[in-house]
Amino acid sequence: METIKGYVDHIIFHNSDNGYTVMNFISSGDEVVCVGTFPDLAEGENLSLNGEYISHPTYGEQFKVASYETILPTDRESMERYLRSGAVKGVGAALASRILRKFGDDTLRILEEEPERLSEIKGISPAKARDIGNQIENRKEQRDAILFLSGYGISPAMAYKIYDTYGMSLYMILRENPYRLAEDINGIGFKTADEIASRIGINTDSEFRIRSGIMYILFTATTEGHVYLPRQMVVSQCAELLDLTEEAITPVIDNLVMDKKVVVKNKDQIFAANNFYAELSCARMLSDINSYVSAGETMLKRDEEKIRAKVRKLAESENLEFDELQEEAVIESVRNGVFILSGGPGTGKTTTINTIIKLFMEEGLDIFLAAPTGRAAKRMTEATGYEAKTIHRMLELSGAPEDGDRTLARFERNEDNPLEADVIIIDEMSMVDLPLFRALLRAISPGTRLIMVGDVNQLPSVGPGQILKDLIESERFPVVILKKIFRQAEVSDIVVNAHKINRGESIALDNKSKDFFFLERNDTNVIYKHMIQLIRDKLPGYVGATPFEIQVLTPMRKGALGVETLNGILQEYLNPADDSKKEHRTGDRLFREGDKVMQIKNNYKLEWEVRSKYNIPIDSGMGVFNGDIGTIKEINEYASTLEVEFDEGKIVSYSFSGLDELDLSYAITIHKSQGSEYPAVILPLLTGPKMLFNRNLLYTAITRAKNCVTILGSSETVKNMIDNETENKRYTALKDRIREVMP
Repeated sequence: METIKGYVDHIIFHNSDNGYTVMNFISSGDEVVCVGTFPDLAEGENLSLNGEYISHPTYGEQFKVASYETILPTDRESMERYLRSGAVKGVGAALASRILRKFGDDTLRILEEEPERLSEIKGISPAKARDIGNQIENRKEQRDAILFLSGYGISPAMAYKIYDTYGMSLYMILRENPYRLAEDINGIGFKTADEIASRIGINTDSEFRIRSGIMYILFTATTEGHVYLPRQMVVSQCAELLDLTEEAITPVIDNLVMDKKVVVKNKDQIFAANNFYAELSCARMLSDINSYVSAGETMLKRDEEKIRAKVRKLAESENLEFDELQEEAVIESVRNGVFILSGGPGTGKTTTINTIIKLFMEEGLDIFLAAPTGRAAKRMTEATGYEAKTIHRMLELSGAPEDGDRTLARFERNEDNPLEADVIIIDEMSMVDLPLFRALLRAISPGTRLIMVGDVNQLPSVGPGQILKDLIESERFPVVILKKIFRQAEVSDIVVNAHKINRGESIALDNKSKDFFFLERNDTNVIYKHMIQLIRDKLPGYVGATPFEIQVLTPMRKGALGVETLNGILQEYLNPADDSKKEHRTGDRLFREGDKVMQIKNNYKLEWEVRSKYNIPIDSGMGVFNGDIGTIKEINEYASTLEVEFDEGKIVSYSFSGLDELDLSYAITIHKSQGSEYPAVILPLLTGPKMLFNRNLLYTAITRAKNCVTILGSSETVKNMIDNETENKRYTALKDRIREVMP
């Protein structure tokens, strides 16, 4: 580690979100390019920098700063340079000269200790003098705070976040309850807060620590899809996390109930309070929507036979093959405020939706169509001929997230500004999680019909909840599940095999199909080889797609056939290194221009824009969502940014510090493929944990393919997956809340 001293000559780049800075620094008369995290920096400031010289492949030698401290100006020249730099707002070159003429070498002391004396200078009012003094004091406080936090091993970037959140209250918070950091600051988890608490000297059996541990367990559970956890699971997991006895955990749960941080139902179900009330409010809103339907009263006054006659006439005019269940679905959509339509591939869900749309349109009703993802909305548009939006866009996602947390959405459409529609149809409901469902219901006023469509046999949402399944199992809403496979779908072995798998029946792996293939391969290296051949050489021409449109789906993240290993191999062969492609390494991941990437968490604050062929923005918006896939267009090391183009030409600029939200996506988990459809899907299935290798997962993977499925691996594994009915249990209680509200 080296130390250099000098002053900031010129700031080349500064990211205000995370403090990442590139600057020209003058040290001993030499100019040095320095990179590092500087929360608040001004040209002309005197600094002592600790770090090391590195050689950048594009920008040459740089000094990478690990830590720094401010050096107060010690001479008239340094002070003048500092004041002229604009570091103090309202003080320019002319005013800086007048201040120095008046106070000379005593200027620094005056600024820090007697700023009110600045009003002795012509052009500085008492109010302006106080403002200058406050700026000097605030900058000093910020520097002192960041220096203080660094003493506890906190990085400058994290220290900047902490100071930005708490200001000077941070000392009290760290002294009394450092675990608040995990609750209040995005990016600081329980383990980081626990580490800080340990350094500060908080007792391991402190109630603050146990409370934070319990909330961490419940928060982690939501990332696995749960809305609550059984009491014993919370107690045992928390005891293991904190290395304490279970007896120490139990009373703290009761205290959290008293403080309304958690809710306990049936003595055994432990909810984070926000999750419990989210399910309860959904149940109440569903009850309101279902009990009052004013739209389309003219239709409701007709008797059922006339409505059936109208449905049959519509089917005949479109030359549709329509069965009794489809007809019943249309009738139920007319009769009820809330209606659920389910069914597997090829069972006529789209035909039924189209008939429902036409029926309501003939009545002059306004209809909104939406789906959880951009890809699903695009498929819905193509299937119906009417515009479908993402649910986020329909609800008018705002750039101002709730509670300042970029992971929570704020929508312009809500109970105070509801959607102006008579009928709302949502497709791919199996993908909708609890927070999004609650936001949707808040924007639907009683009198509007809500029709939800999805395949209940698909995997549940990535986020917490299993909305579609809970709605059906509540038995409080009309549900039609389509089962008949129509003739046009029977020619597809993808469709036929999907239904066989769902029923637990064996499937033919004899390669006599035109769209369903199986290659018995028991060596992972051989699987890699054939996978690359299929993507690069065989399948593009067969299905009329590019290699990047062909998707590898796998059950796992880890292991020889997991996402992490496969992405490294596929990147090497599908987008190899080239002098014309810039690269950026972050941790153990390498991003390269041209790479296929995926957003792996919802970020409602990220801005996107669509550009014309002349690179002029023609549309813009907020929000990039878990599962969105795009291509890296540009890596700019100097500005520390990476640009990705997603579907529909949406371009998003990521700072290097935000790349933890991106992952390579040549291979993705089957869970992440929900709602998407690919020209061809490749499934490497060899060995893996029984809890993952189940029927539900195989069914979901196969139904993601439009034209071709190829399984590489073991026929025995495929058979075992079909036989394995076990699914990962999700602890949710929406159906219970619905039954309570609608007895």
